[in-house]
Amino acid sequence: MGNTRFVPALIVALLLLNLVVAFSTKTTTNISTDQSALLALKAHVINDPRNFLTTNWSTAFSVCKWIGVTCGSRHRRIIALDLSNMNLSGTIPPHVGNLSFLAWLNMRNNNFHGPLPAQLVKLQR
Repeated sequence: MGNTRFVPALIVALLLLNLVVAFSTKTTTNISTDQSALLALKAHVINDPRNFLTTNWSTAFSVCKWIGVTCGSRHRRIIALDLSNMNLSGTIPPHVGNLSFLAWLNMRNNNFHGPLPAQLVKLQR
């Protein structure tokens, strides 16, 4: 009879251990990942005639307060990026594919060139 109580406790312990391992090995992303992606985009912009990104996209400010950036209220992650009509020139780096909460992207009326990064296809929202 002593063994019958031990088996459920062992199963629960193994399940908890599995859960802890799953959470500890999971790659987490957060607003820092979003900020790094946008700083990579800024680095690929070769012309910012109105200095929108140059003066505003700085680590001195919260990324959610950057021009053209909208963060969601629930997760505080970037959900929209509107860089339209800024006359920016440059390329779009693959890092933009790390904006995992991005649901809306507007880059019209700029002069970006080169291929769109394949990583954009992985964005699920």
